[in-house]
Order: sequence, then structure tokens, then C-alpha cells
Amino acid sequence: MGLTSLSTLLTLDWSGPRRVTDLATAEGVTQPSMTSFVNRLERSGLVERRADPTDKRVALVALTASGSDYLHTRKQAGAEAFIRLIDKMSPDEVEALAAAVKALDHFNNLDQERGHQAARSSHGRSAEISP
Repeated sequence: MGLTSLSTLLTLDWSGPRRVTDLATAEGVTQPSMTSFVNRLERSGLVERRADPTDKRVALVALTASGSDYLHTRKQAGAEAFIRLIDKMSPDEVEALAAAVKALDHFNNLDQERGHQAARSSHGRSAEISP
């Protein structure tokens, strides 16, 4: 499975059913490309199209139980691979890795805060954002 297809499944897992146009924007691809990805995922039984309860003219793409199981299996395999690799590291390397994870988590939180500030600023609620 390609990265965009896998990322699309993860997006649906995190956010719930979405329109094809919303998925295209989230994944940074064109709407026709996303339609093609969704068609392949649908044929594979990993997603399904549902009627949008707020707009009957629109279809939402939703993760199926098979899609959810697929993601769970992939996540579990990834976690097991990391465990095997970490078991081969020295205690100092494990400590450095733990510190790096903590720093990356902090970095991610700062990036999210910046995004929230930018959203507030664009709505006239916040002052200037520092780089």
C-alpha cells in the first residue's frame, strides 16, 4: 500500500468520515487523485462511502471494520519492530532515544500552539505570532 493510501486510512481513523475533497486537502493531493485512492481502498474493503446526513448530495468516506483491523495490524507490527530494535540498543542509547522522544513531543506541542495562534490571529483574536 502506498503512503498516501495509508495516510488516508489514518486520517479517517483519527477524524472519522470525511468528504473526498476534505481528504484531498488533508493529504495534499488533487481531488481526482484522492477519488482514485478512495476507489482502490473501497475495492479493497478498507473504506466505504456513506451518505452525508447534513447534505444528501454528498458522500462521506468512512473506514470499515476491515480498514480499522488493517491499521491495528500495521501499528502492532511497527511497535513490535521498534521493540526488537530498542532491545538491541545500549542503555545509554535507550536513554538518548527517550530524551529525543521527549524533545520531539515538546516540538510537536510548540508547533500545534503556533497553529492555534495563527488560527486565532487570522480571526482577529490574537496578536502577532513570533517565529
